[in-house]
Amino acid sequence: MLTESGKKEQERVILVGLARSSRDRQQVTESLTELGELARSADALVVGQRIQTRGKPDPAYFIGRGVVDELAELIAETKANCIIFDDSLSPAQQRNLEKALQTKVIDRPVLILDIFASRARTSAARLQVELAQLEYTLPRLTGAWVHFSRQYGGIGSKGPGETQLEIDRRQVRTKIAHLKERLSRLDRQRATQRKSRLELFKVSLVGYTNAGKSTLFNKLTKGSVRTANMLFTTLDSTTRVMSSGYPCRVVFSDTVGFIRKLPHQLVESFKSTLEEVVLADMLVHVVDCSDPRADEHIEQTRQVLTEIGADHVPEILVYNKIDRCAEYRPGALNGSRAYAISARDGLGLAALQAEIILASNQFIRQKAAL
Repeated sequence: MLTESGKKEQERVILVGLARSSRDRQQVTESLTELGELARSADALVVGQRIQTRGKPDPAYFIGRGVVDELAELIAETKANCIIFDDSLSPAQQRNLEKALQTKVIDRPVLILDIFASRARTSAARLQVELAQLEYTLPRLTGAWVHFSRQYGGIGSKGPGETQLEIDRRQVRTKIAHLKERLSRLDRQRATQRKSRLELFKVSLVGYTNAGKSTLFNKLTKGSVRTANMLFTTLDSTTRVMSSGYPCRVVFSDTVGFIRKLPHQLVESFKSTLEEVVLADMLVHVVDCSDPRADEHIEQTRQVLTEIGADHVPEILVYNKIDRCAEYRPGALNGSRAYAISARDGLGLAALQAEIILASNQFIRQKAAL
């Protein structure tokens, strides 16, 4: 929606979370804080939030009907025009909520997909995001045409709504197949490029979104990848070959950041991009040490690494942003070596580079022994 001045009107959103027990409320509160950061990354204004403690989601509304009524009042008070749930909603729950609240209702996966769509720059990233969006949308098409089918009953109920639904499904499936074919061609091109790097020492930077991977990548490679203090600044995998200061040519790769409740469709569609991580000789796992949820973020990142088959790659932990907490002293987690740095100020980078040089020397010796 545009304002009279022609500018896009900022969406006013209310965040909703569900705690399965009183013990879970703190974790849900933290998750809603992150959801608010995601909403702001999508240029939305958070005007309220609500957490309900409930043993299990309501089949019809996800939250209880009483909370639905409370949200309707909060919408009127705050003039909100969008409700964002921290968990995935079923198509029926989304339809019921929109009907009851008379406003747009989305969930966390849709918000993340929207951010990815707005940040994708390369053709490969745009194709991957579009594929993820279509695969998420396909099972949710039914609700778009349910009002047509309700015009009919009994004989003849297979009316124009159901016909249109089948047409839409065919079109979406055709589009999905087309996108997969285009991505398959890009995968073959990437495979050819990777063959030329098989003899090089490969280092991939991984970590939770906004941990500072791109800033560190720029420092290590004298590169110019875009950086910003927001979630998902980098979507497109960036690779740079370095030789100066190293005993052999080293390939550095900057990758998309991870996050809790990352939509499965995104992980699937980005798997080809993330093969840079799977095929790496070393993972530099970047952590924001100033974040009180740092340990949780490490586990979230490792879950995704396991999902894409990269949990076997040697890892070093790099606790970034020590300029924000000067007294921080990293401890090794699960046996990983750990370093404290400030990528922005260059603090601690010499020790990290020495570790990379040591690992690349071992790589050379192993190659020579073959």
